[in-house]
Amino acid sequence: MIAYRSILLVTAIIAVLFAGADSQTSSDIKPTIILISLDGFRYDYLDKYSPPVLTALAKDGVRAKWMIPSFPTKTFPNHYSIVTGLYPQNHGIVENNVFDYGTVFNMSKAEEVANSRWWWGEPIWVTAEKQGQKAASYFWVGTGTEIQGKWPSIYRNYNGRVPNALRVDKVLGWLDLPLDNRPTMISMYFSTTDDVGHEFGPDSEETRYAVLEVDSYIERLMKGLKERKLDDKVNIIITADHGMAPSYPKQITLLDDYFDFDLAERILWTGEIVQIFPKPGKLDEIYSKIKDLKHSTCWKKGEIPARLHYNDGRRVAPIICSSELGWITTNRKWYVDWFKGIEEKDRPRGAHGYDNRYQEMQATFIAHGPAFKRGYVAEPFENINVYELMCKILGLKPAQNDGSLAAVSGMLK
Repeated sequence: MIAYRSILLVTAIIAVLFAGADSQTSSDIKPTIILISLDGFRYDYLDKYSPPVLTALAKDGVRAKWMIPSFPTKTFPNHYSIVTGLYPQNHGIVENNVFDYGTVFNMSKAEEVANSRWWWGEPIWVTAEKQGQKAASYFWVGTGTEIQGKWPSIYRNYNGRVPNALRVDKVLGWLDLPLDNRPTMISMYFSTTDDVGHEFGPDSEETRYAVLEVDSYIERLMKGLKERKLDDKVNIIITADHGMAPSYPKQITLLDDYFDFDLAERILWTGEIVQIFPKPGKLDEIYSKIKDLKHSTCWKKGEIPARLHYNDGRRVAPIICSSELGWITTNRKWYVDWFKGIEEKDRPRGAHGYDNRYQEMQATFIAHGPAFKRGYVAEPFENINVYELMCKILGLKPAQNDGSLAAVSGMLK
């Protein structure tokens, strides 16, 4: 009898311990956000390719008709705009390539990406850490850099070879941490739809499969949350940095035909946008030769349309050229080298970085969780407003930014 009672007592203790662990996992959870980037996931991919899990989340939660990316519609500027609430001219990452301090920042220069001098503004993970919350990131632009003396409590330096399923499982593991160590602001990133969209174009069968593939990672995440009884307690925000447009290899404007490159101190080429830094006294000479291009619009800094919020900041180049949708503006050497590697020269590929007025550049926004309304379709809004939205959900005081909570508050319960 004593042994039997001892067994009952041990069983009861174990049950209490497990109940306590379960309670700590679910009912005691603080307001939490998982911010997910699906790079290059165009605003209409939900309707175009019908990914089942993303579609269900959008239907049961919030979906924007589209989210408006900042100009230029490139990866680094827009990821950083989403998390700082600042336009690129104000957060300093004005393009994937940035000229300052006599050198160039770009995605392939790890030592510059890790240098805090490039990163202005206050990203959401710094806001959270400053105010006593813990942040974690399995890849997001800027999280591998010390900003304002802060890092996320947990982060990984970017490595595109890390399997996407592993990224999901690690994020779920962070939600198993003891409550005091558990992050409330989590970000993660998948490049699949951007990689495939560039190679095959947004309308290809390959891109459809890429959309379905990333949908399977969201399914894996949601199943993991459900197993932890967190599927209705954690707020999921799914974003994209930009859309994707068909681009044609033979639709090229070669600036060699218009001016002598020796007139410039530096030219940064990314095809859809060209940044020209003239030598002293040469600005007007260069501009006079390219101001009337047929398939690219060139502006002097200070004369760029106000709607683009790209006239201020020392890193914005004195001359900016923005390609017409589907066209590339570049130089002959780049074009010849690039063309050698293209097997099918007549089929479309994919590109972004164009003027954000083009519908093809618009991005996806989906939100689901206890902070959000159900079955709500939001009118289009700029991505700079997401920072204020996240601060509101987490109970954080926002840093100075260009966004507005009023622009997105309608989606909140």
